[in-house]
Amino acid sequence: MGPKARIWGRPRMVVEGQLRIGTSFQLLSTAATTEIAVAAGGRFLIGDRAYINYGCSFYAGDLIRIGDRCLFGTHVICMDNDFHYEEPELRFRHPPSRPIIVEDDVWVGARVTILKGVTIGRQSVIAAGSVVARDIPAGVVAAGVPARVMRRVRGAIPATIAERDPANVPGVSR
Repeated sequence: MGPKARIWGRPRMVVEGQLRIGTSFQLLSTAATTEIAVAAGGRFLIGDRAYINYGCSFYAGDLIRIGDRCLFGTHVICMDNDFHYEEPELRFRHPPSRPIIVEDDVWVGARVTILKGVTIGRQSVIAAGSVVARDIPAGVVAAGVPARVMRRVRGAIPATIAERDPANVPGVSR
């Protein structure tokens, strides 16, 4: 755990893999318990100045990486595994995990669900109640079930020259 990290309340943690927490990290587990599970061989990496509000649940079977200065609202679910297959004959098998990457300066609203294999680009905002099932590009507001790009974030700094033109960002129209 990095210096100046603060935890309020009593989170439930089962860590058989690697949990790395950056500097000035804050986690609340007061009004509702925050749960963190890291399986053997899994990694949960949290950047500097990240904030996780109460009632969140995280499962890292492979990798969950949360960037610097990310904000997670209450009751966010972030799981890099589905825990079962869709087919009835396979439902008691454990499928492979796929990494979840949340880049720097992302704001994840209350009760968002982030599914396996997703990358959320830097400076993006995920609206409350959304289900993120596909990658979200940098510097956008995404909302819905499943989450779709609604618009650019005001004041977001483009990562590349291509991002300076909204026509180059998937899902954003002029």
